Amino acid sequence: MQYPICIEWGDEHTAVGIQIPDIPGAVTAGDDFQQAYAAALEVAHIMLEEIACSGQPIPLPGDAAEHRSNSELAGMGWGMLDIDIAPYLGKTEKVNVTLPGTVIQQIDRYVHTHNIKSRSSFLADAALEKLNR
Repeated sequence: MQYPICIEWGDEHTAVGIQIPDIPGAVTAGDDFQQAYAAALEVAHIMLEEIACSGQPIPLPGDAAEHRSNSELAGMGWGMLDIDIAPYLGKTEKVNVTLPGTVIQQIDRYVHTHNIKSRSSFLADAALEKLNR
């Protein structure tokens, strides 16, 4: 899933900071953007693991435009962080789904062109997005 991140650009005296507004406590920094981005991915997984272990629901990505309108985040740069949340959603179960052939073809094209792990991953993400609305 694509989570919005806000970026506080550093300079030669300060680090680059990154927050993931949808994941409580997911704040980190690095000497440059690449280090901060890698640290953000790591802290996201740590926080999601803690959330899952506590039995709380995994937070889904919010709307980037809503985050940008938050006055506490004014002046920040913005980007997206791709996080696989599947490991935090519990044990997988196999289901049998019947779909029209053209829908399956469209899903498979989308999965291929957007470098998504699998058709199942796409369907799980789509279902979570729908349920989150």
